[in-house]
Amino acid sequence: MKKVQQGFTLIELMIVVAIIGILAAVAIPAYQDYTIRAHVSEPILAASAARIGLYEEFGSNGTMPAAADSVIADMDAVFENSSYVNTAAYAQTSNSVGTWTLTLQNLGGDADTDTLIITYTASAQGLTIDCTGGTLDSKYRPAECRP
Repeated sequence: MKKVQQGFTLIELMIVVAIIGILAAVAIPAYQDYTIRAHVSEPILAASAARIGLYEEFGSNGTMPAAADSVIADMDAVFENSSYVNTAAYAQTSNSVGTWTLTLQNLGGDADTDTLIITYTASAQGLTIDCTGGTLDSKYRPAECRP
């Protein structure tokens, strides 16, 4: 009678473990980048919500709001409630341009304490947002914010 093989040999198990290790070595860093990008999208979404208030202010007064304006105070409150924004600073850089500089936190990896600069430019056609400034690495930015 022949003996039937039961189970796996040691070499087969070692090959499976090696393959799983290689896959994990590739997947874990990609997942960390993905989660940081997801965290960054929260302040960007909040900043895009400010578009309406800023454009209304520009339409009413012909200039972007100053740092002491109530629209800016409302946005400061939104950024203060975000767990991913440490500090937020607004500056009216010209009559038609306003800039938020966000210092980020709790993102994980090497992205903590990086800055994200969001620039709003108003014109008669509307308000455009440019979020390509700052020290945040482009791999952590959403697609619309990559330089």
